[in-house]
Formats: sequence, C-alpha cells, structure tokens
Amino acid sequence: MLTLHNLGKPAGRKNKKRLGKGQGSGHGHQAGRGHKGTKARAGGTVPAAFEGGQMPIHRRLPKRGFKNIFKVTYRTLNLNRLMTVEESEFDIAKLEAMGFIPSKGQKAKAPVKVLAALNEEFTKAVHIKANAFSKRAKEIIEKSGGKAEVV
Repeated sequence: MLTLHNLGKPAGRKNKKRLGKGQGSGHGHQAGRGHKGTKARAGGTVPAAFEGGQMPIHRRLPKRGFKNIFKVTYRTLNLNRLMTVEESEFDIAKLEAMGFIPSKGQKAKAPVKVLAALNEEFTKAVHIKANAFSKRAKEIIEKSGGKAEVV
C-alpha cells in the first residue's frame, strides 16, 4: 500500500550542486573553478571573439562591401504552384489568402514576383496580377493563352 512514509524520491530529480559550501560537500574551496585566472574570478567571462589580447581576426581583416539601401527583395511565386489550383484569376490579395506568398512577417509588404523554371510545362490559361514577372514566366503565361499584368 502506498502511504506518505513509503513514497520514493521523485524520479528524474537530481539535487542541485551547491558550490562553495564547505570542504565536506566536495565542491567547496574553489567551487569547481580551478586555481586563479580569468575564469576563476567574479565576472570572469571574455567575449566570444577575444583572442587573449592578440589583434582579433575581425579587426585584422579589411572591411568589404556595403549595404545597398535601395535593394528590392521580392516575395516569389513559382508558376508550377498554380497548376494545382482550379481558379484562373489571381491577384496579390488572393495569392496571400491561398498561402502561396507570405502575408505576415518581414516580407509581408514586399512586392511579388512570378518566376518560372527553364523546363517548366504550363498549359493552364491564367490571368495574374503581380508587381513583376521573370522573362520566362511572362513568356510561358502568354504562350498558354493567359495574361501577365504588372500592377
């Protein structure tokens, strides 16, 4: 019978190591930090890139390039994803609702570009409104009797 006096210790619970609490604990004196040195002292951590006072690699190497503030990053849509859908008219709001392009997060406000693979077979006539089309995507859409409209 299970009663309070014969309960076992809870499984998976290990007592925390109490460092620096006397010699008898086995973790007293230096408390597992070894002798002297930076890591033995209070607040003794060094930055990840610290090389012991030697000039760090990120300062030895020259700066390169710049960040282009005019760069446009698109939300991309591959044509082959539209083959599975029965509808033939698509605009940005509809593509977001269907989950083909991100509607939340960092890219939510980015323009939409429709892409196509070089060897892509696309037979469906679709009317797509997007911000940009790759040359190949526009060619494939118009060849299959559809319309690629830049918004």
